Amino acid sequence: MPGPRPARHSSALSAAAGGKPRRFIDLFCGIGGFRLAFERLGAKCVFSSDWDKFSRETYTANFGETPCGDIRAVAAEEVPAHEILCGGFPCQPFSLAGVSKKKSLGRSHGFDDARQGNLFFEITRLLKHHRPAAFVLENVKNLQSHDQGRTFGVIHRTLTEELGYTVHHRIIDARAWVPQHRERIFLVGFRDPRSFSFPVPPPQGPVLRSILERNPPDKYILTDKLWQYLLGYAAKHAARGNGFGCSVFDGTGVARTLSARYYKDGSEILISRGAGCNPRRLTPRECARLMGYPDSYQIPVSDTQAYRQFGNSVAVPVVAVLAESVMAALDRPVGSLDKNPAELSMVPASGAFPQPTAVPLGTS
Repeated sequence: MPGPRPARHSSALSAAAGGKPRRFIDLFCGIGGFRLAFERLGAKCVFSSDWDKFSRETYTANFGETPCGDIRAVAAEEVPAHEILCGGFPCQPFSLAGVSKKKSLGRSHGFDDARQGNLFFEITRLLKHHRPAAFVLENVKNLQSHDQGRTFGVIHRTLTEELGYTVHHRIIDARAWVPQHRERIFLVGFRDPRSFSFPVPPPQGPVLRSILERNPPDKYILTDKLWQYLLGYAAKHAARGNGFGCSVFDGTGVARTLSARYYKDGSEILISRGAGCNPRRLTPRECARLMGYPDSYQIPVSDTQAYRQFGNSVAVPVVAVLAESVMAALDRPVGSLDKNPAELSMVPASGAFPQPTAVPLGTS
């Protein structure tokens, strides 16, 4: 039986005409980051889908509903009517790590990746059929530069010229809301021209110690063998002038980006335990907090699957502030768009935040 749903932490009802909650769909839903954010504003999820069975397990445990599987097998008319379409479509075909790996294996990437890259067009299929008032899409920062900008050009032209939406896009660093340097591109579109502005980030975000557990289990401490391997790996690449290696953090700064590969060795975010002690991995609960999930959020899967799921998730607080801006725009009368070149140009402004600084290896 599915467990209780996470507590909602807000707020005013997001109502469409007639006072009913605005309806949204949650495509490529993963473990429900978009859903948490929009439901906190009173919106109602009427459809969700994800093809990963372990993500569906976590989603079911927290929301009491099991998402549909492969969206390609769902006819557009079978998806309920909705005002907002949400989707963090698969990023591996466009991410720096994903592209590099596929090139090394001689595999296709981007839109040539038949399994994942073309799933963007499942979004456009539903936009064309249902014509929702707005959409919010998320992907990796590299989507903008992939294939020398041609991939993003196809996406932008499809949404604007073919489907007629007004599209805003911006790269947002989640570190203003969670203690993690995590740059992602967000595309916000409106069927009718509306005044819209991206939210202004707070001047100071939280630090890493705010999400750390007091007494994490010893099983997350790196073994001597793994720690020595990571030190050697880092030293080897440092000698070659490469930036590969591991990063050890204390609680005073912010972490690097949590990735779906974190389960392998945790090397991108290790927590210092003081001089002379091996560092440790983040626990799954700490990863959940790092992505902005409440402690009431259930983690019913193995550590390996949990690391994958949180590494693939959206940062919930970022989507939450975006959702507020989208709701506010939908509440305004339809009218002329206040064009902001930084938002509407093909080269959106990048995150205006300094890079996080890792604690030197082996220090506290």
